Amino acid sequence: METTNFSKIVTECIGTMVLVLMGCGSAVIAGADGVMGVGLLGISFAFGLSVVAMAYAIGHISGCHINPAISIAMVVAGRMKTSEALMYIGAQVVGALLGAGLLYMIASGKAGYDVAVNGLGQNGFAEYSPGKYSMMSGFIAEVVFTFIFLMVILGSTSTKNIHGGFAGLSIGLSLVLIHIVGIPVTGVSVNPARSIGPALIVGGAAISQLWLFILAPILGGVLSAAVWRYMLEKK
Repeated sequence: METTNFSKIVTECIGTMVLVLMGCGSAVIAGADGVMGVGLLGISFAFGLSVVAMAYAIGHISGCHINPAISIAMVVAGRMKTSEALMYIGAQVVGALLGAGLLYMIASGKAGYDVAVNGLGQNGFAEYSPGKYSMMSGFIAEVVFTFIFLMVILGSTSTKNIHGGFAGLSIGLSLVLIHIVGIPVTGVSVNPARSIGPALIVGGAAISQLWLFILAPILGGVLSAAVWRYMLEKK
């Protein structure tokens, strides 16, 4: 059966929705330490497992980018047309908004929940950083972590990789690793859509700081794709 642009748009939207709902949801609903909380490690696995699940669910349809930084990097790497990437990015942002909206509806059903106080797992730096890390620390972290993430993606999905069937697993586990290290710094974005969805609903500082979580992941992805294409796997 032929894969249409419509099916790609729908799957990218659904996949990004799942990532935001489950990843950010683990922080908002189940992230507290204690008997009912999963803590930092649990949140890290929630993001990674979301990617693993979606990779095997929709990867054969759209490639399971569910991340504008990935789609842009694929253009730089010569694996995708710009027009198709723009289509993907639009679907990803819509999916992130749907995921954040669903999370808000669920979380607000608990007495005492206040989106301005409890948030939706949005990213932040300086006083809004989980560990109070500076803007510069956050920017460097997001660029470097996205660079590493894209390196794993490009390598795992390379036609030269004889273990390509395990791509979804390696990509998801790399995201777990990145979150284990990066959550205290920014809450970890490495994905502009994942940041846009919660920020637009939470508002305030989440929106004013959103530029970093759009610019840094895209820069990290582009650098990784350029290194991969012109230095590591050049023809």
